[in-house]
Amino acid sequence: MLYDELRNMKITFINMPLREAASPNTPPEGPGILSAIVRRYGGEPYIIDLNGYRIKDKLAESKGLVNGRHLTYKETENMISTHLNNVGDQDIFAFSGKITTLKWQEKVAKIVKKLQPDCFLVTGNGLATEIKRGLFTWIPELDGIAMSEGDVIILDICKDAKLIRDKGLTTAINSGKLSHAYIGEFQDKHRFVYEGFRPSNLDDIPYAAIDLLESDPYGHNVLEDYIKVPVWGTEANNSSATPFVMKRSLTTVSSRGCPYACAFCYRGAQGERNYGMRSAEHIAIQIKEYVDKYNLDFIGFPDDNFAVDKRRIDKMVPVFKEFGVDHIRWGTHARMDEADERAYKMAESGCIYIGFGAESADEYVLTKMQKGGFILKNGLVPTKVNGNTYKFPKTMMDAVKTSADAGIHGNCTWIMAYPGEELKHLKTSVAFILWQQQFWTAGHLPGTPDYKRLKNGVNRKMFTATAYPGTEMWKVVRKNLKKHFDIEHDGLGDPICDDNFHNYVLELDDATKILNDKNGDPVNFGSMSMNQFLHAREYIDNDQIEKILEM
Repeated sequence: MLYDELRNMKITFINMPLREAASPNTPPEGPGILSAIVRRYGGEPYIIDLNGYRIKDKLAESKGLVNGRHLTYKETENMISTHLNNVGDQDIFAFSGKITTLKWQEKVAKIVKKLQPDCFLVTGNGLATEIKRGLFTWIPELDGIAMSEGDVIILDICKDAKLIRDKGLTTAINSGKLSHAYIGEFQDKHRFVYEGFRPSNLDDIPYAAIDLLESDPYGHNVLEDYIKVPVWGTEANNSSATPFVMKRSLTTVSSRGCPYACAFCYRGAQGERNYGMRSAEHIAIQIKEYVDKYNLDFIGFPDDNFAVDKRRIDKMVPVFKEFGVDHIRWGTHARMDEADERAYKMAESGCIYIGFGAESADEYVLTKMQKGGFILKNGLVPTKVNGNTYKFPKTMMDAVKTSADAGIHGNCTWIMAYPGEELKHLKTSVAFILWQQQFWTAGHLPGTPDYKRLKNGVNRKMFTATAYPGTEMWKVVRKNLKKHFDIEHDGLGDPICDDNFHNYVLELDDATKILNDKNGDPVNFGSMSMNQFLHAREYIDNDQIEKILEM
């Protein structure tokens, strides 16, 4: 493309709200990167980040939202209207959001088409990738959907919208110049289905245009709000805990995809099992720019799996020193079987935090989750906790110990009630959490500040196993989905996008709550009794996990 091919094209990306109970701490890098690409070719991008707001008022208090509430739909419409008054009509509106944002996307689509009826409306990211064409049924206002990674297809979207704007829809269709995404009429409207893919070199992709978050339609600096909320730790309210604090932090993803295939995980919007990464040099330059410009004391890399390639980790040590960023504290996510010599190299380049997706400490459940192969390869270690003996995977215990020895805090996340999990299996995970607290506080007197800090630095929260379309878990609980939600599947095994499936997706959250079925009853995908499940969930929510061991 020519450098100015998108000149006079205006596109607004709208990032949808996520977990209302948690303060937003991860700026929308996807829309930021796509904005930077549009800029590269002369376009005018904007970002409205609906997830960036937590309003503290009486309404929030009435809902028990101590961190504040989302915008109301009316406040959202006023914001978009103000945005249009400020910058003029937009050629494209592009939504970004996980599958849990369906309700918001339905509402905002109506708002956008009310205010800007002639715009080209497209949605991408997780929701579009998982639901695919069925989304046209639920959000009929859409002109297109964009599946998987958007770095290349954002240009196709812009060119199609530009051609339609300049020539009219009929002439654009007859010209033969529209992209291959055009599928003709579908449900009485001309539609586009963009199938994304990844550029061969992630270093060629520009850094996210997060400067677009420095002033919202009312002049408020949303980016500064993000910076002030810790990426990880108790204050982040995101299943992480740390014995240290961060005052000013930002995030950026250094790799995409994950070569592993855990049964509960869906990564279609990030490249699935196709793993790709940015170079150590590319990361170092960005860290330096962020720290210098925003006065940061921590950088988070919320990758699915940062530590896959040992060669990059080895190279980070000299490269980070060369760029003068080896003193900057940073953290990321990795597998527990990767906490070997890599942990020491990561620590040498500034890493002080690794989030491990432990999910379970029980041999049987790990095997069900398709995590057993690497985690169980070193056997089990009988370990006494609170007077009882449990068998923990040696790999998991070694990950905690090795990380600590390297000077890194290892945080574990957990899932309860996975299909097949019984109460005895859940008790093993709870016991491992308590073992971590014993490990970290060893040698410190109870009641002292250091003892409290280290004990509170261990995550005691758990997600509830939730079936998301496209995951292996979805296939496992297919009969349950039929029983509880009347979800039907087509000949290819995909859920049919009818009212029943629609209601299920509307019910989804990011695994922080219990789902209720068509009759309003709680759903338990695990093998423990409903009474055990509800009591265990209550103990977890009230930070009383020790009581689970007494059940």
